[in-house]
Amino acid sequence: MNWGKGIIGGMIAFMLFIIGMGIYMFTVPEDGYDHQYYEKGLSFNNDFNKERQVTIDNARPVITADRQAVALTFTVPAKGVVKFVRPSDAHLDREYEFNTNGDVFLLSRQNIPDGEWQVVIDWKSNNKAYLYQQKFYLK
Repeated sequence: MNWGKGIIGGMIAFMLFIIGMGIYMFTVPEDGYDHQYYEKGLSFNNDFNKERQVTIDNARPVITADRQAVALTFTVPAKGVVKFVRPSDAHLDREYEFNTNGDVFLLSRQNIPDGEWQVVIDWKSNNKAYLYQQKFYLK
């Protein structure tokens, strides 16, 4: 084989690689891209202050789970939203509103499958805003 055939073969292999990567790029879902990236950046300071307020007031909720329910235990009555974010599949993300008259909010596990979850709790209590995030594994 002479050097001309080697160059042509290398160019063809490179072109096939580039075409294959182009096809792959257009067929992969866009789940890795956050469409609200800039909006989240603008609200970062607000979220940071809410997370800091949890530490200042020692208001960290306790998350426990069994086969039937997930329990969120607060230090005082609270009203807000809890989000279960699935890192591996955005279609499984769930959001629930809650209003506890006591300390505990029970949530049925009926629509929450087993696996790793990012639990995000955004609530108000005693006219203060709080935000707490925790990775949680449901079995």
